[in-house]
Amino acid sequence: MNTIATEHLADDKLHELKKLAATVYLCQILTFMLAGLPLLIGVAINFYKRKEVQGTWLESHFNWQINTAWIALAGFALTGFLLETGFGFYILLMTLLWMIYRIAIGWYALNDGLAVEKQTHLENLFSK
Repeated sequence: MNTIATEHLADDKLHELKKLAATVYLCQILTFMLAGLPLLIGVAINFYKRKEVQGTWLESHFNWQINTAWIALAGFALTGFLLETGFGFYILLMTLLWMIYRIAIGWYALNDGLAVEKQTHLENLFSK
């Protein structure tokens, strides 16, 4: 009986953390409309709750989201520096497409209850 209650508690906690990961993906999507603020809020959530997901399949999502945020911020900063040279627009376009790719891969894996694999390819996204 005690084991069943513990498993139920663990499932509830995992479900709550899965909702949190979905919220961070939503923050990353909102970055397209609200500049970088939702991206920073999402990465703050990831760092705050990171210890709670250690050892679970959700840990890969938190790491994936953190990497997405930092590399996107670096791309946005590089865009700002190079905007006057004409290359900034292309870097911004690549950064935005890369973010869309990362959010889509992560979101679909999260909805399927799977960890995000480091070598995920586009064909895996559409093979289901």
